[in-house]
Amino acid sequence: MLAALKNSRSVLTTALAGLMLVASLSFAEAQKAETTTLTVFAAASLKNALDSAATAYQASTGNKTTISYAGSSALAKQIEHGAPADIFISADLDWMDYVAKAKLIKDGTRSNMLGNRLVLITPKSSSADIKIGKDFALAAALGDGRLAVADVKAVPAGKYAHAALEKLGVWSAVEPKLAQAENVRAALALVAQGEAPFGIVYETDAVAEPKVKIVDFFPDDTHPPIIYPIAVTAASKNPDAALAFISYLKSPEGQAAFTKQGFTILK
Repeated sequence: MLAALKNSRSVLTTALAGLMLVASLSFAEAQKAETTTLTVFAAASLKNALDSAATAYQASTGNKTTISYAGSSALAKQIEHGAPADIFISADLDWMDYVAKAKLIKDGTRSNMLGNRLVLITPKSSSADIKIGKDFALAAALGDGRLAVADVKAVPAGKYAHAALEKLGVWSAVEPKLAQAENVRAALALVAQGEAPFGIVYETDAVAEPKVKIVDFFPDDTHPPIIYPIAVTAASKNPDAALAFISYLKSPEGQAAFTKQGFTILK
């Protein structure tokens, strides 16, 4: 009888130990899930809106994101060279096509998320009044000053600007007066700081910077459509979490952060 009782206690002790081990492992897995942080590579023009969306996402889910902002060209090259990103958001289709052709994004995860508009800006204190149109007098308005733009050969905002100026017939006159920056936010800063009398950026950039104002909008037919595609990278170690974050960005709550900044939502 005593032996049976001891044996029963031993079985109970072993069972309890097993349950504690399972509970410990479950807790460890939960902690691991809680500390998983997504790395997002995003076009510089997304900063204000995406920061806001990421903050709201963390508040509602507890999940964190680390966001690296730069020109889409630079981000695509970093991904190509093995930089650890879970999500890539480009400011044009070309650089997303670039990483897609190199098989650097996961099949079936790419979609077009946002749209934007191209604008001519000037410092808030400026009295400049120019109407954008065929052969408009931008070069004359610049005088000895420079036109702040993102890199016209690589960065989407610069490429859109180049296309628009070319279509309007003023590229050859304006090209010698360009002040090219590494991304659109750097171009924005040149105008905000008074270092350039005019700049070409996205409408959302102008909305985000109180030290500049919009002079006029470039007609949509002067440049390719401004589209922001998003995708999960092929190297992501957290693809499910990445897809969950993308789903949030496309939800009404996530979209609100972008529409508030002036982006249009693409369906």
